[in-house]
Amino acid sequence: MTIENPSTQRPRVLSGMRPTGKLHLGNYMGALHNWVKLQHQYECFFFIADYHALTTDYADTSELANNVREVALDFLAAGLDPKLCTIFVQSHVPAHFELHTLLSMITPLSWLERVPSYKDQQEQLREKDLATYGFLGYPLLQAADILIYRADYVPVGQDQAAHVELTREVARRFNQFFASRPTPALLHAHSDKERLAVEISQNEIAEEILPEPKVLLTPSAKLPGTDGRKMSKSYGNTILLSDPEEVIRAKLKPMVTDPARIRRSDPGNPEVCPVGDLHKVFSPEATRLKVWEGCTTAGIGCIECKTWLGDNVVALLAPIQERRRYFEQHPDEVDAILAEGAVRASARAEQTMDQVRKAVGLR
Repeated sequence: MTIENPSTQRPRVLSGMRPTGKLHLGNYMGALHNWVKLQHQYECFFFIADYHALTTDYADTSELANNVREVALDFLAAGLDPKLCTIFVQSHVPAHFELHTLLSMITPLSWLERVPSYKDQQEQLREKDLATYGFLGYPLLQAADILIYRADYVPVGQDQAAHVELTREVARRFNQFFASRPTPALLHAHSDKERLAVEISQNEIAEEILPEPKVLLTPSAKLPGTDGRKMSKSYGNTILLSDPEEVIRAKLKPMVTDPARIRRSDPGNPEVCPVGDLHKVFSPEATRLKVWEGCTTAGIGCIECKTWLGDNVVALLAPIQERRRYFEQHPDEVDAILAEGAVRASARAEQTMDQVRKAVGLR
């Protein structure tokens, strides 16, 4: 299968997702839904971060290969188009790890220790031994993921914008060390005019080594899970993109609602109800108006409200699941997409590494 290379005339976007199994509605609304739109506006690289999965799940990798496959299927099912973007697996592009190694030589340990998620995840995942170099260094691997493609933008929600700052700091430090080093031409310039010409040329080259990426803020809907907490596999409260209709409705049926609405005759408040939050994301305005009117006046019960929500979630997922079934039945096509994506990504990454090696002095 031959896939046309997406246009390289547009600003470049890079993002990835850890393979922890089939994706859920939170993954879709938090990232994939936005990625599908971005591929029409930017030159996009989207990858499955299998090495990042090892930073916390290194003790049991038995499901890693299958999880990578499931995420690839969900990427394609959600609407990522290999004719419009580059889809690949992180470990299929070795340049990620070469750049990561070089960046680790210049990154202060304190920069990694101050990353908020470092201590937060250690607290949340106490059952796992995260006192490893790989876990401490995963933000630097993320930086390498971004910088290897010289991404102009990294799409994130407002709450994740700070995570890109480390990448910007690392790029800045790299450029300070290696982009401003005097060249033989500069050292041998005899006049101020010659030195100025060389410095201008050198600065133009320096800017192209590891440019600092910018944050591309994308909308991120509040998406509670079936227990009212944030939708997350670790909480077991997700609705998968691949869940059949009967499973979706079964998961929604016991979903928590407004705690003040104890009896059917009690009026409720959709603003404090997790089901109401999902209606805001998945239901059309006409349904939302019915829900708000019916709930606040006790004109409808929670079961009816959840039934309407189920109708809209099922309708949203129907075309996604149809595309997924197609790719499940054509595994060779999925393999070809990932292989072609790795070739494309490797070619782009090697352009960066060629300049990085020269800048560092690795001739």
